[in-house]
Amino acid sequence: MRIGIVCPYSMDAPGGVQVHVKDLAGRLIALGHHVSVLAPAEDETDLPDFVEGTGRSVPVRYNGSIARLAFGPVTARRVRTWLEDGAFDVVHIHEPLSPSVSLIALFQAESAVVATFHTATDRSRAMQIAYPMLRPALEKIAARIAVSEEARRTVVEHIGGDAVVIPNGVELATFRRADPDPRWTSTPERPTVAFLGRTDEPRKGLGVLLEALPDLAARVPGLRVLVAGRGELDEAREADERTPGVLELLGEVSDRDKAALLRSVAVYIAPQTGGESFGIVLVEAMAADAVVVASDLAAFRRVLDEGRAGATFEVGNPGALADAVVSMLADGDHQDACRTHARRWCEQYDWDVVTRQVLDVYALAVGESPEPIDRLAGGRA
Repeated sequence: MRIGIVCPYSMDAPGGVQVHVKDLAGRLIALGHHVSVLAPAEDETDLPDFVEGTGRSVPVRYNGSIARLAFGPVTARRVRTWLEDGAFDVVHIHEPLSPSVSLIALFQAESAVVATFHTATDRSRAMQIAYPMLRPALEKIAARIAVSEEARRTVVEHIGGDAVVIPNGVELATFRRADPDPRWTSTPERPTVAFLGRTDEPRKGLGVLLEALPDLAARVPGLRVLVAGRGELDEAREADERTPGVLELLGEVSDRDKAALLRSVAVYIAPQTGGESFGIVLVEAMAADAVVVASDLAAFRRVLDEGRAGATFEVGNPGALADAVVSMLADGDHQDACRTHARRWCEQYDWDVVTRQVLDVYALAVGESPEPIDRLAGGRA
């Protein structure tokens, strides 16, 4: 099958959608399919052979963060050329309504279109206003995928119709086989917990963790809190001065170091305050045998199987975060139970499983599958 995949966000600043797109493309190529990915990227960016960049992108505040998007007549011409040269059987467009190459490709595509929706948002007045203009393009979509029930709800409420839920894929083996790093390995005397994410993006919740730091330090002697990720660290440095010897700022880490970090720590903390439709890093942490303590977002509860694969605390509450972490570190039996359940539970997110489900949707889109959309990938589960 000839498959074109469109990513709206720039490959120059990798995020969850970009990683998902590249990993999916790699899996499809390994299965013998011809795959080309189109995404914003500067001409000099080092890209895999199967990724074609559309040139310069611009930062735009979008869905609670800063996204690098590409639009305009030059981008539209590159999209048109890519579609014509590709002669794709399926064009798989991620975030088709984002004001970037995805929306342009949706308007221009003539092949069967599959759309994946990653975002979960409340009902949008702007979307209601734009819907009449977007309706002709939306009618081109032969099959819709949502990465979570929250993303599916957004599809239903914003544009109507339904979507099959297929989660983001994770290379579970990468995290299961990673070697712990002695620099970060948790011990009874020096337990380690970790945060991974944009350090200057408020919805990622680092501020909530920093507020909990004095309480955590007082209640867990020898605690080390490891913070990894891109972004400004002024707030974290100020917290470090108030509670010295607890916080360790690692900055941005490589994929290999991320896996080693998650294999080394006792607890992974996910204090996000909103705007999350899934939670890839929670699955990565579970695969690495770190126990997850996460804010009580609907998407996170689903990923943690309603608390069976980890613990949750009240969103935005530093005291509740501290209580949950302290309780988990003090209860070895609970940690073991969470790890045991998580090992089984996260199998559904492995790329082997996810790729097969995506291919089922492609077959539906091109008319090769008689299955109705709600029976693919186990329906809405």
